[in-house]
Amino acid sequence: MQCYHVGMKKQAEAIQYTIRGVPREVDSVLRRKALQRKQSLNQLIIEELSAATVGQQRRADFSDLLGRWIPDPAFDEILAAQRQIDEDKWK
Repeated sequence: MQCYHVGMKKQAEAIQYTIRGVPREVDSVLRRKALQRKQSLNQLIIEELSAATVGQQRRADFSDLLGRWIPDPAFDEILAAQRQIDEDKWK
């Protein structure tokens, strides 16, 4: 069964939770941690739940999207050759 949401982007595959009855002291600690880590409360709670259930989850960064740099000496030599200035052409 397909579900369409007019005027909305495709819904994320993640599950949504609503949690009620959080003790004040737990709320206070979570908010303080989120502030210290400069994260949203939602992101902090997801990380805490992930760590408590499936182990420490790796934090996403741009290298996950772009790939990682792999040193390549042959490529470095090519770049170095291209960066050589031909003094005769600059006169």
